[in-house]
Amino acid sequence: MEQVNAVVTASTVIRLQQQVRTILMEDKLLQYVATLVNETRNNPGIYLGASPRASVAVMNCAKAVAVMNHRDFVTPDDIVYILPHVLRHRIILTPEREMEGISPDEVIAEILKAVEVPR
Repeated sequence: MEQVNAVVTASTVIRLQQQVRTILMEDKLLQYVATLVNETRNNPGIYLGASPRASVAVMNCAKAVAVMNHRDFVTPDDIVYILPHVLRHRIILTPEREMEGISPDEVIAEILKAVEVPR
């Protein structure tokens, strides 16, 4: 414990959480997130897709990315960036895809290519 140093205080974490809650996200981006997560439940290479809670996690993480980039709004790029990080452990590939050596990130990339990015 002598070598472990705090990098932020509890009050800083709370302040940042509150800041993330204030970030704007357009309806079309909320729909984009919902569509992407829904596609994990309809993709033939995925045995078990992401839950609706995953949509909330993607939304909150995209807002956090916006904060880190000094913006008060989410962009489609924020969602594209964060999606694999949020979903890779929330999906289970079919045995066939696993035997092919396909990773969850590759399937998520396929989904990202298939879903139109809102403008």
